[in-house]
Amino acid sequence: MRFVEGVWNKLEGSTVVSARQAARVEIIPDDTGRGTGGDCLRILCSIREIKNRGDVLNKPTITIWIRSPAPGTFEVEAKHFVGKQAHHEPRLDLFPAGLDRVGASGSVNGVKANGASIRAKGLKHDKYAFLVSAGGLAQARVDMRPGVFSIDFLDDKERVVSSIGPDSISWALKTNVPGSHAAREFASTTTLDPYHRPESRRQGYMIMSPSLAQGEKVYGLGEQFGPFVKNGQSVEISNEDGGTSSAMAYKNIPFYMTSRGYGVYIDQTQHVSLEIMTEHRSKVQASVPGETMRMYFLMGPSPKDVLTRYTSLTGRPPLPPTWSWGLWLSTSFLTDYDEETSQHFLDGMKKHDIQVSVFHFDCYWMRPFEWCSFRFNPEFFPDPKAFLGRINSQGIKVSVWINPYIAQEAEIFAEADQKGYLLHRRDGSTYQSDDWQGGIGFVDFTNPEACKWYQAQIEYCIDVGVTAFKTDFGERIPCEDVVYHSGSEPRAMHNHYSFLYNKTVYEVLERRLGTSQACLFARSAAAGGQRFPVHWAGDSDTTWTGMSEAVRGGLSLTLSGFAYAASDIGGFKAPGKGGQGPDSASPPIIYKRWVQFGLLSSHSRLHGSGTARVPWLVDDEAVVVTRKFVHLKARLMPYLLNTAIEQTVKSGHPIMRAMLLEFPEDPSVWYLDSQYMLGEALLVAPIFGETEIEYYLPHGKWVHLLDGREMTGGRYLKEDYSVMSLPLFLREGHAIILANEGARIEDDVRKNGCTVCLSQATLDDAPNGKVVTSVTLTDGTKITAEVSKTSAGAAEVKVTEGSIDSGAAIRVNVLEAKKGLDGHADVL
Repeated sequence: MRFVEGVWNKLEGSTVVSARQAARVEIIPDDTGRGTGGDCLRILCSIREIKNRGDVLNKPTITIWIRSPAPGTFEVEAKHFVGKQAHHEPRLDLFPAGLDRVGASGSVNGVKANGASIRAKGLKHDKYAFLVSAGGLAQARVDMRPGVFSIDFLDDKERVVSSIGPDSISWALKTNVPGSHAAREFASTTTLDPYHRPESRRQGYMIMSPSLAQGEKVYGLGEQFGPFVKNGQSVEISNEDGGTSSAMAYKNIPFYMTSRGYGVYIDQTQHVSLEIMTEHRSKVQASVPGETMRMYFLMGPSPKDVLTRYTSLTGRPPLPPTWSWGLWLSTSFLTDYDEETSQHFLDGMKKHDIQVSVFHFDCYWMRPFEWCSFRFNPEFFPDPKAFLGRINSQGIKVSVWINPYIAQEAEIFAEADQKGYLLHRRDGSTYQSDDWQGGIGFVDFTNPEACKWYQAQIEYCIDVGVTAFKTDFGERIPCEDVVYHSGSEPRAMHNHYSFLYNKTVYEVLERRLGTSQACLFARSAAAGGQRFPVHWAGDSDTTWTGMSEAVRGGLSLTLSGFAYAASDIGGFKAPGKGGQGPDSASPPIIYKRWVQFGLLSSHSRLHGSGTARVPWLVDDEAVVVTRKFVHLKARLMPYLLNTAIEQTVKSGHPIMRAMLLEFPEDPSVWYLDSQYMLGEALLVAPIFGETEIEYYLPHGKWVHLLDGREMTGGRYLKEDYSVMSLPLFLREGHAIILANEGARIEDDVRKNGCTVCLSQATLDDAPNGKVVTSVTLTDGTKITAEVSKTSAGAAEVKVTEGSIDSGAAIRVNVLEAKKGLDGHADVL
């Protein structure tokens, strides 16, 4: 949101006052109740330099608290009014895994003085107050000199990494807020009723504006489908159902990281508005409605370190079940299907030797007009438990589509309505809408009894044979004239609703199936939503640009704390609002290239709108491509699961990674948004065309996993590939353990064997001529293999930790030309 017009003028109707001087600084105990102990800096700021006693009259003040609850982590909280508010903002529970009792240490001019009040005026040497972070890895420095108030954040080398400079912590009042904002946002400074004020055009905001250095680049903010580097963009952290081809996003996350090695999390469920070099060319301006703003600064120095701190703060992604990494086959959206059709799809995939791990029933598993009734349509599924049992007996899990709305035609609507489980209006009536299904009510997930009731519906489906749930929607949530059971402010609930919705479903899966078997396929998410995997990109167009949007959205999402990303292979719909009919399928070449990208993502699903996405309906070649890449993913499973267990669960590092995560010292990678690393060892460059691709290989030696060609990096390459291949390179210095040829998704390498893949350069350069690599299995067992050269110069491998069954083979593949996994090249 904009407040000024150029350097000198405010926008008409805007009043902005900023912290200009630290009038009072105190070192007080951290009173947040986190149990870490330590100090907190409390700063009372005036909005102008205080030269005489009269300067403190008739002017606002801004009170600021600086805390450090964890190593390299600072919280800055700023308030205009500190009194109790009539309606509360829901809060995300932070540090869900707990905190060590290592407190921060505060000082003023080098003197630690708990509880001492320090006034800047009259003390000639009073210049700075410091808060050293928990663990001593960083420090916050407050400039207390008159008229130049600022906060600098310094790393362990005392380098200023980021700052909140002069005029960068502010309170603003808009007296001509657009009607769309006036009706939807919180204006506690001017009116008594925070719920419904279409007549009001006055709105108060808190603003914080961290600095940006010359050349500094901004990333993240959730699943944004637009430009990868966010500089020059205005971003509204408000979840909307807008597809992938618009400026809207399903998963807006108020977290960003920059190329200077730190991240910023705005700890608000309220509507956050960001101006990234648009309001001020050297700042990221973040504003929220109301009287309070909280912002966390997370120090690196590397992008991976930032993600580790951020996921410690908001939650680490858990490990999804092994079967979820395989191919999901969907009925698609608008297609006609029943038991016979569904089994026909599965029989066809088996005939073509394409393993299906999950079969998904989209909306029409229920009767129309009744979504969500949680009951199979008896016309097409007369005995769902028996039918789902037959699918499960084939080694295939079942997923069904749900949403958080209950249509009035559904049998369960009356119970939810009568017991107060649905959102209601200020006058006490049930809030209903005709958006999506006629007369839908919205489940109130702030009501514990409503959550139990909704979970009971999920349990009914589990009892029938369902294992996974596609938690669709969660963005179309009303903000005007709506009351929550918890009394939460409606606009603040708009994004947080999806967190509660997915949490409610995920928790019942954990309880009924076990933590290791809980899995969603979610569209919307808010901060912390990474705790409930997995997520997919929503409604992509069946075009090259739709595919590129899915790649960019995945990279943006996985720089925002999420680890697992998927998309609808081939795209969901044709371009435009009416692109969901029988002509919505992608052209064959796009389908095949998307199959490659989709199966080299953490999670993979064939799903669309008006047509089934089984490959034989595309052409014979699509069957061959799909079979090849399903088999390839099965071989990659030990490597992918090990990455998730050792890096995602422990440190918050994603599976699909922007190149900058692995190569932050290479300036060429900071703009790359059409290729990625799959874990730390494999580079993937999807092809957006018939055959030609231009991609970048970072410095070092790389070997193509499929054809064994060795390439030298530090350059761009332009090549042509057949539809049977794409750039897929193994990084120098890395050996990876793959399943043996013919493996299936859930195979155990102890019983079925494995293959160690590495390049000749990695083996030649290994210390003592030995390369050691390992995988951790889902039960915690570790298998370690050692590759060395024989006296004849050949490679040999042996297991040095763990064991492989006597009947299982462990092999080594030293990749070289025509000796990749394919044994031949598909470069044209």
